Amino acid sequence: MSHLDYRKGNYTKMLFVDYSSAFNTIIPFTLTSKLEGGLSLLLCQWISNFLKDRPQAVQVGKHTSSTLTLSPGAPQGCVLSPLLYSLYTYDCVATSNSTTIIKFADDTVVVGLISNNDETAYLQEVKNLERQCQENNLLLNVSETKELIVDFSKKQERSHQPLNINGTPSGESGQFPGPWCSHHTNTLVRKAWQRLYHLRHLMDFKLPSQVLKTYTCTIESVLTGSITSWFGNSTMQDRQTYHPHRAP
Repeated sequence: MSHLDYRKGNYTKMLFVDYSSAFNTIIPFTLTSKLEGGLSLLLCQWISNFLKDRPQAVQVGKHTSSTLTLSPGAPQGCVLSPLLYSLYTYDCVATSNSTTIIKFADDTVVVGLISNNDETAYLQEVKNLERQCQENNLLLNVSETKELIVDFSKKQERSHQPLNINGTPSGESGQFPGPWCSHHTNTLVRKAWQRLYHLRHLMDFKLPSQVLKTYTCTIESVLTGSITSWFGNSTMQDRQTYHPHRAP
C-alpha cells in the first residue's frame, strides 16, 4: 500500500488472467520434462501414465456413451489436477522487482507497481505471459481477462489507456476469486436488491422477527464484503445508491 501514496504519484495495475479450460490443456510430455529436474524418473513416468490414454465415457441413467480416449489435460474433479497444473506453470514468475505474479491453481494475477508513469516492466510482464501461454499450450481468454487500475491520486490529469492483448482490449471488472472488482458498486447493489425482494415478502407474512436476521447473512454480507478496500474511494453517487440498503 505504501507504493500507492498519492504524494509519490504512483499507481498499480492488476491483470486478472482468464484461461480457457486450463486443466484440459496440460501436455503430459511438457509436464514430465519440467518435473524431471526435481523428481525421480519413476515418479515422472507414473504421472505421465496417469495422464495419458485415459478412457472416458458419459452415463445418463441406464444409457452409456461409447468410450473416448484422452491424452492431453488433467482429469476434472481429481484432487491431483490443481497440483499438476501448479507444477506445469511453476516457471511463470515475475521478471522485474516492480512486478508480481500471484497464482492460486488456475487463477493468475499480474501486478505492476507503476512509478513515474513508466509501465515498461508491467507491459513486458504481460508479453512474457503471452509467450508462456504459447510455449505451454495455454489458451488465454482475452475477452475475459480483466485489468484493474488502483490509483489514489487526487489529480485527474492522468488518463489510463486500456491494455490490449493480441489486439483485444481487456475488460474493466472481474472477480478473483471472491471479491468483485469494478469501477462502481452497481453489481453489489443489484445483487442486494434481488435478495431484499424476497426478505420483504417474508415481512408481509408477519413471520417472527428472528426471520429478519436473514438480512445479516444474505444481504448485509454482500454489501460489506471487502468494504474497507473500496468504500472510501467510491463516488458520492455510488454511496447514495448504497446507503438505502439497510435492515428493515
